[in-house]
Amino acid sequence: MNFYVLKKLLMNKMLNIIVVTVFLIFVIFVIFVAGISSNFKGLQVGFNNSSSKIVNKNASLGDAVLVSSETLSTKLIEFGLKRAENHEQPDVGSNNKKTIERFNGYVIGNKDSKNIYLTFDVGYEGGYTEKILNILKENNVKACFFITGQFYKTNPELVKKMIDEGHIVGNHTVNHKTLPKCSDEKIENEVMTLHKEIYNDFNYEMKYMRPPKGEYSERSLAVIQRLGYIPVFWSFAWDDWDDSKQGREEYGKKKILDNVHNGEIMLLHATSKDDSNILDEVIKTIINEGYSFKSLDEFEG
Repeated sequence: MNFYVLKKLLMNKMLNIIVVTVFLIFVIFVIFVAGISSNFKGLQVGFNNSSSKIVNKNASLGDAVLVSSETLSTKLIEFGLKRAENHEQPDVGSNNKKTIERFNGYVIGNKDSKNIYLTFDVGYEGGYTEKILNILKENNVKACFFITGQFYKTNPELVKKMIDEGHIVGNHTVNHKTLPKCSDEKIENEVMTLHKEIYNDFNYEMKYMRPPKGEYSERSLAVIQRLGYIPVFWSFAWDDWDDSKQGREEYGKKKILDNVHNGEIMLLHATSKDDSNILDEVIKTIINEGYSFKSLDEFEG
């Protein structure tokens, strides 16, 4: 074999080695870049999903649990209870209570404390809210008024009066929708639109929220909690909301007084003419029976 042929063979082998080496370097580079991209995307997903992570406030700081709203049940649950006799606490349902309290919510207070937490739902103005506020002021009782966007828009002066007189203004959403049927974004819009309007107009930060019609799911409660709100349900209510059933003052008074119990979260409707007419007597009777009206800010679970 002459020198020229030998030289050509060696050059071909070197060229092959260079090609293979460059190819291997390219493969390693692609794998490296893909790894970085994957990690970056994972970081982005973690950041973007951070708004849907909920810290369980009922857990200790050492046992804080992150719960993603995407993993929670969307099943619609209609809150209900079974009344008890002899002023015992009603059965609010162990599953109801456990689920609601998991998301920092209130259902019923301490069974050993004679405290009553008076709350009103105010979907619209029926003409009785100012009378109710005056009765509360005369009796030195503070309540929580869960208002809708419609009530706020048409009666901002009453909202201001609630705040000025030391009551709590709670969020009952803009449009009183069934929240478990809404997307996370829609729930946020229903809650935070009203929240921002009240804050901008009165420099007042709402923190309690009552789900419309008492309808909830694990997911909707998680979204409410993520928005910084405490969901508030009730341990007593009666059909005072029905305009066609007004004129039953004695019936309403008996219903309320027969079911007074320790730790009661009392739900009344400020749209009820009957409630406005019996409220003063009801408050005085309950106080005379040794109970104390407390603010939700003083809630004892």
